[in-house]
Amino acid sequence: MLKFKNKNHNKIIDKTSFTPVYYQLVKILEKEILNGMMPGDALPTEHEISVHFGISRMTVRRAIAQLVQAGMVYAEKGRGTFVAKPQLDNLIFELDGFYAETQQKDMNPNSKLLEVRIVKADENIFKKSSIPIGTRCLYFRVVRKVGSEPLIYETKHIVYSKKKPLLEAELLNSTWSNLVANNGNPPVRSQKTLQVKLLNDHEAKALQVSPITPAFSVEQVFYDIDNNPLGWGISLYRGDRYKITSHAGWAGENYSKGVDFENEQ
Repeated sequence: MLKFKNKNHNKIIDKTSFTPVYYQLVKILEKEILNGMMPGDALPTEHEISVHFGISRMTVRRAIAQLVQAGMVYAEKGRGTFVAKPQLDNLIFELDGFYAETQQKDMNPNSKLLEVRIVKADENIFKKSSIPIGTRCLYFRVVRKVGSEPLIYETKHIVYSKKKPLLEAELLNSTWSNLVANNGNPPVRSQKTLQVKLLNDHEAKALQVSPITPAFSVEQVFYDIDNNPLGWGISLYRGDRYKITSHAGWAGENYSKGVDFENEQ
């Protein structure tokens, strides 16, 4: 029995899901912390969590390590893992999945795959992601739409694995992190860079707007447990249809928010 303050804990791990087991556990523990735990409260032990969910202690350690990195918990040798104080002065941006976000607003999300092919990492990819030059990568371009209106233009590279080929439906409908995980080693951390840029002719055409229209550019690199890069991609959000907000602290399950779609013209 887990020693959570939330007595209604009934979450399970779906071992058949595309989502890695450790990441499912991260979200479960995160929700428990946000829904009733206080700074200084102790999490269940690795053994308790492992037995309760029927997973390895290594998987539990990986999940807890991610929560430590996120600043939600801290570990004390010989004592356990405890809930940390919210860092209210920090700005944290978390991007919701496109489909989850638009479906919550009763919209009609859809995607169009513009291109997919195998490429070799060049000097530019190496500089951006540290993926070694010459590494085979799955490269694809996608436009995310609501109805017929393009909103997001994505270009992404995933270190290629013959063992787990990705299907077109996955490229269109899976989250970025799940795509990387499904193709090989599960990612344990990522690095995001957010900036504002002016769209070039190629990007503007994909989003059906005028060149030099402002856009939010979110660049992300995923890494495995050994700090090897697994994927690199850039998502361009139309600046006239999105805004950025951030909520500091643990005010609820969606305690941080990133690029929000504005439904009103």
